[in-house]
Amino acid sequence: MLKAVNICKSFGENKVLENFSHEFAEGKSTAVLGKSGGGKTTMLNILMGLLSPDSGEVIRKGKIAALFQEDRLCENLTASANIRLVTGKLFSKAQIADELSAVGLTDCGNKPVRELSGGMKRRVAMLRALLADYDILFADEPFKGLDADTKGLVIKYFKEKTANKTVVFVTHDKSECETLADEIINI
Repeated sequence: MLKAVNICKSFGENKVLENFSHEFAEGKSTAVLGKSGGGKTTMLNILMGLLSPDSGEVIRKGKIAALFQEDRLCENLTASANIRLVTGKLFSKAQIADELSAVGLTDCGNKPVRELSGGMKRRVAMLRALLADYDILFADEPFKGLDADTKGLVIKYFKEKTANKTVVFVTHDKSECETLADEIINI
């Protein structure tokens, strides 16, 4: 369950969110569209409980997973170890290797993240979120930095892994909304 009720948030004189209310459909994917600087990331951070609203409330039940705009990986750990930080022993080494291969990262599991390209890091961060034990997934610009071919592969993977899950994702790309979203919110 995820519901925002009359959320308001300002930074100084800048009103970012004003009386934002929405009940997010359980087991559905909701895309959040809006202009740059329009409050999309702020809204996600409030929904996750990482930022307090000036007024209003968030009603959220269940475990969350997040894919932030920044990858937030441990650079000295391997790709597999970064995933295991969140998944613990839910997956074997072979299963993690299979998941890495599914997003085009074959033979990257034992490489330190610092040796990976930006697009490769993005996919590791995505796997870490998607393989976590969660009820609600928050994803901020999940496909940023991916070339067209890789993006197609990863969107397909993302769609399979999030089927029947509650997902809230921020994007500027309307084609991502058409492919992934059951619902679109403009803020």
